[in-house]
Amino acid sequence: MARRKHHEEHVNHEAWAIPYGDLVTLLLAFFVVMYAVSSVNEGKYRVLSDSLVAAFRGQPHTMEPIQIGQRLTRVQHDDTVAGISPSQVIKLPEIQGLLGEAGPGAGQRQPENDQESEQLRRIASDLELALERLIYQDLIRIRRDASWIEVEIKTDMLFPSGSAEISDEAISVLQELAATFSPFDYRIRVEGHTDNVPISTLQFPSNWELSAARAARIVRLFESSGISSTRLMVAGMGEHQPVADNESREGRDRNRRVTLVVLGHGASATASLAAGPRLPDATLQDSPDEQD
Repeated sequence: MARRKHHEEHVNHEAWAIPYGDLVTLLLAFFVVMYAVSSVNEGKYRVLSDSLVAAFRGQPHTMEPIQIGQRLTRVQHDDTVAGISPSQVIKLPEIQGLLGEAGPGAGQRQPENDQESEQLRRIASDLELALERLIYQDLIRIRRDASWIEVEIKTDMLFPSGSAEISDEAISVLQELAATFSPFDYRIRVEGHTDNVPISTLQFPSNWELSAARAARIVRLFESSGISSTRLMVAGMGEHQPVADNESREGRDRNRRVTLVVLGHGASATASLAAGPRLPDATLQDSPDEQD
C-alpha cells in the first residue's frame, strides 16, 4: 500500500503585523496619557495655589478674594508687563518711586501751585490779546486747561503747499509767540498735522515726514528767538489726529495745522494728547482740495 505524502504546513509570513500593531497602539495610548498628564488646568491650578496660600499665610477674611486691577500675566525681560497697556498699570505706593511722577493721568493733574496757574492764565490772555486779529479771522485758536495751553495755527498761513519753509508773513507771528513764551520756563511741544491727501516727493515720502519737518522748522525758529532748546519738543502727527472731516475742503483746511502746547510743570509730555483727536467740526460741503 502506497504511503500518503504529508503536505507542508502553510507558514504565515505576516504574523509579525499583529504584535507590531499592538505595540503601536500601546505607544499611542502612552503618549495620549503623557499629554493629558502634562496639560495643566489653569482653573484647578489657581484653586490649588490659593489653597496653599491660605494654608501657609492664614485664612482669608472674605469668602472671595478681592481683585484690584487686572492680573499681571508675566513680566518680560525689559521690565514691561506683557498684554497690559501703560494706562492699566496700578501705581502702588511701594513702586511709585520707580515709576516716577509722570504716570497714568499725569496730563490731567492740577498745577503744582496757584502761581503757575496764574502764569498760564496770563500767558493765554497775552496770546489772545496779541493775536486778536488772527483769532478773529479763525487762523489761530487758543485753548486753556489747568496745566497747559494749546495754540492751534492753520498751516495755510505758515507754509506753502507741500513745503516746510515758513512764509515771510508768518515769521513775525511766530516771533511774537516766541517773545511771549520766552520769560517763562515752561516746556513747549510743537505738533505738525496734515490732512489725509497723500504726498510723495523726494523730500517728503509721506505726511509723516512733512508734518515732522514743519514742526521742526518752527522749533528752530523758536530756538533762534531765544527759547532754550531743552524746553522744546517736536511731534510729527501726520494725518492721524484730525479735528474735522477730511471729506470736505474746509475740513481738510482745518486739519492742516501746527499746534503749540505750552506744558505747565504739573503736566506730562503727552498732556492734551490723552484724549486723542479733538472734537470734530460739523461736516461741511465737499469740494476738491489742493495737496497739504
